[in-house]
Amino acid sequence: MKCAKSDGGLEIRTKVFALQIIASFSMMPKTAVTQVLGRQILRSGTSVGAQYREAMRAKSLADFISKMEGCLQEIEETRYWLELLVESGTVPEEKLAPLRREADELVAMFVASVRTAKRSKSRVS
Repeated sequence: MKCAKSDGGLEIRTKVFALQIIASFSMMPKTAVTQVLGRQILRSGTSVGAQYREAMRAKSLADFISKMEGCLQEIEETRYWLELLVESGTVPEEKLAPLRREADELVAMFVASVRTAKRSKSRVS
């Protein structure tokens, strides 16, 4: 099954999100905590877009759902690391607020996409 290319801009948004993650990591203070947490964010935050691209090339609806759920896992992990940076007082909240908002919006879009796909799958089954 080839998934539609019209994705509401998710391919672009996930790439922009990854670029913002990279820029934020580059500007973080060079402390042990920010380097460890920053690397975690760098890995999971940049993985979202790669996983999304894989989902767009899914071989079946079930494969699409699985890959989109992988996107959700990565974005949720990114949200967790961002929360830790803010709540530990390591990085001021205002510096990460735009990333956190975008992560929240991406979660909502991925959840909606998975729900729609699961409804489609149940109609086909």
